[in-house]
Amino acid sequence: MDQENKSKSPKLGWTFEQLASSLSVSVPFLRLEVKRGRLKAAHLGRRGSSTRLRRSTLSGRRQRSRSLRERGPMSVYKRGGVYWYEFAFAGSRIRESTKTNSKRLAEEAERKRRRDLELGINRITKPKEIPLFKIAAERLIQEKRTRRAPNTGELYKYALKPLIKVFGTKLVCDISPDDIRAYQTRRLTGVSARTVNIEVGALRTVLKAHRLWGPISDAIEMLREHKDVGRALDYEDERKLIAAAGKSRSPVLLPLTLDTGLRAAEIRSLRRKNLSLVWKNGVVESGFLTVPKSKTEAGTGRTIPLSRRACAALTLWLLRFPEAGVDTFVFPRHSIGLIGHKRKPHLHGVWLDQPIGQWRKAWKDACAAARIRYRWHDLRHTFITRLAERPEISEQTIMSLAGHVSRSMLARYSHIRSQAKQEAIAALEKASSTPVSATDSPQKSPQSDLALKTFLN
Repeated sequence: MDQENKSKSPKLGWTFEQLASSLSVSVPFLRLEVKRGRLKAAHLGRRGSSTRLRRSTLSGRRQRSRSLRERGPMSVYKRGGVYWYEFAFAGSRIRESTKTNSKRLAEEAERKRRRDLELGINRITKPKEIPLFKIAAERLIQEKRTRRAPNTGELYKYALKPLIKVFGTKLVCDISPDDIRAYQTRRLTGVSARTVNIEVGALRTVLKAHRLWGPISDAIEMLREHKDVGRALDYEDERKLIAAAGKSRSPVLLPLTLDTGLRAAEIRSLRRKNLSLVWKNGVVESGFLTVPKSKTEAGTGRTIPLSRRACAALTLWLLRFPEAGVDTFVFPRHSIGLIGHKRKPHLHGVWLDQPIGQWRKAWKDACAAARIRYRWHDLRHTFITRLAERPEISEQTIMSLAGHVSRSMLARYSHIRSQAKQEAIAALEKASSTPVSATDSPQKSPQSDLALKTFLN
């Protein structure tokens, strides 16, 4: 029987003894293996461990098992057409989908996930990616638009535009103090120091976001600015501007700003509920407005009485929107077209729940028609300056109407107070030219007269 089994190849249904006799091995054996097309058996040795058939047959398996022990068990499996990984870490079971049908990518994803967990539990922060300045600037603009006022985002957009042209292709970490100083010098040839400081301030914000401003802050100096950059309109220029604005598409904004000193953003935020008006015979006779939102804390909520000219302008404007409610904007978004042979302005496409946009073009057209050159903010300068030129008006009243918080800010706007100064000097001269009797000055002595004559001579 044994000789017969040895001469035959193994068949299905043979017992262990028949297999052992066919392979010339002893019973019991552990398993059967196919090596180089031949069936071989691994049997148990004296101590119960499997005997090694060949050292070379197990070398590859040992290397794989060693690598598994070093990096931990890989638990990558396919489920629903994609690979998942699952492993235990710090007492928790991590099971996530790799969203790929590639096993190699799934194994790399599992290793990366495990590495991130190890770095996190040991509080080892990953190095932050250093972007190009153009990318960092665009991120900052988007962040300011989302988290701050829309005007703040626009300010950063215009301030960073020339910076992107110069530093756009550089890494943020490669901008040196020498580069910034060279930029300041080059920009001064075309713009004012105030504009350069605004742009460098925007650059500083970008570098601060990546913690790169601190090491170079001491090497950068801001340029000295001229504080008296504002201009106050004289009455002749005011008359020309009002005449030109009366023919424009938005004639109401000019007299209202001249008589209230509102900022452009404050005008846009005005709603009808912020107006307290007294109507008589279909005309606004008097009233005041309350500023709902301002750039300063002192400016928000301040009340400003309306002049007769402002009341007349508001009468003409408010009657154009009879269907407006109390929550609608005083100056809503609208479109203006020119109709007829005389090309008269016509108001259409009104959105009462949206504020008016920019009127930069209308202002430039009015200044060009009047043949003068002013900024829109100069109207606010004019309002505060005319208040400051009246000596009977206190500084506290001026600051309350303008929404300022300090005398230094008031001094920046009221740069033309010549009439008040002349009246003060005239009052001083009048007091000094009045004769003083001896009874009015009991402390006057001949020695003081002699000293005064000596000083005058």
